[in-house]
Amino acid sequence: MEKQKVRIGFVGAGFMGQMAHLRNYVALPDCEVVALAEMRPRTGREVATRYGIPRLYANHAEMLAKEKLDGVVCAQPFDVHAALLPEIYGRVKNLFTEKPLAIGVEAGARLAAEALQTGTVHMVGYHKRSDPATIYARHLIEQWKTSGEMGELRYVRITIPPGDWIGGGDFGHINMAEPMPPVVREPPLTDLPGADAEKSVWQWEGPAGEYVRFINYYIHQVNYMRHMLDEPYRLVFADTRGVLLAVESASGITGTIEMAPYRTTIDWQENILVAFEKGYIRIHLPAPLVSNRAGVVEVLRDPGHGVTPETIVPILPCVHAMRQQAAIFLKVCRGEIKPPCDAAEAVEDLKIARDYIRLWKGI
Repeated sequence: MEKQKVRIGFVGAGFMGQMAHLRNYVALPDCEVVALAEMRPRTGREVATRYGIPRLYANHAEMLAKEKLDGVVCAQPFDVHAALLPEIYGRVKNLFTEKPLAIGVEAGARLAAEALQTGTVHMVGYHKRSDPATIYARHLIEQWKTSGEMGELRYVRITIPPGDWIGGGDFGHINMAEPMPPVVREPPLTDLPGADAEKSVWQWEGPAGEYVRFINYYIHQVNYMRHMLDEPYRLVFADTRGVLLAVESASGITGTIEMAPYRTTIDWQENILVAFEKGYIRIHLPAPLVSNRAGVVEVLRDPGHGVTPETIVPILPCVHAMRQQAAIFLKVCRGEIKPPCDAAEAVEDLKIARDYIRLWKGI
C-alpha cells in the first residue's frame, strides 16, 4: 500500500528556507508541501508559484489556524526562535528548525522544556548527521565498539577550515527585495560582555560577539563531536588564538576541533578522524549546499597478527545531506524514528559554546 503523503507547512522562504529546505521537500515523493507562511507578500507569491504550494498565508498564526499539518519547517534566523517557537509548540506535532536552537543557554532551555510540555517533537537541523557518510561511519563505529575488533576508541578530531560553503552553486533563489517586517528577537545575553540591546547580534563586540559567531558557524562541529563520541563531553582546553579546542568525553576519550587552521576559497575541506587502536574512520564532508553528493568515508583496518592491513573507500548513494535530512524529518513526522537531534540535546551544544568562549577569553 502506498504511504500517505506527509503534509508539511513552511514558515519563511528566505535563502536557506528555499535552497536548503524547500527545494528538497518538494522533491520527495512522500511529501506534500501544502502551505507557506511568508510575511513578504510578493516573495511569498513567487515562491509558492515556483514550488507549487497551493496555499499562502501572511504569517504562521494564520497558517496554523487553518491547516492540518503533520509537520512544520520553520526556516528562520535563530535569533527569533525564542519568541517565535512558543507560538508554534502545541499547535503542530512535529517541528523542524535550523541550528542553533537559540542564542542563549537559558532561552534554549526554555524552548526545550516547552516543546516537551506541549508534546511537540522538535528536530534541530544539524544536517551533517544526515549525510550518508556520517550514517555509514556511525554504524561502523558502533560495530567496532561492540565487537572490540579494532581496540578502544581513542581520539576524535574535527578540522573545519572556512571555505565555499555553497559549493560554487548559483541557486537562483527568489528574492523580491522587499523589506522584512519587524519581528521580535531574543534579548541580548546577560552572561557574556559585549552584547548591546541597540545592535544586531551580528554587531556585538567582545566575548558576546565571538559567541554568536561561534554558534552560527562551529555549533555544527560541537554537535558532531558528541555524535561521534556517542556520549557527553566537557571542554578541557582552548588556545589563545581561537584555533583549537580540546574536549574529554564522559569515558575519557580525547577530542579536538580545529577551527580555521587555514582557509580555502574554491573548496570545502571539512574532515573528521575517528581513531581506534587498530584502525580509523575518516570522513570528508562536502559543502553544505552541494547537491547529489554524499561525503566520502575512508576506513583503515590493521588488526596485526600477520593480517594484511587494508584501506577501503565504500561507495555511498548520490544523495546530499540536506535532502536526506528532509527525508528523515518525514520519518519523524510519521512516528517511525526519533529526531537525530532534538531540542534537549541542542541545549547542550549552547552550553559547550558558552563554556568555550569563557575558557578562551578567560571569563
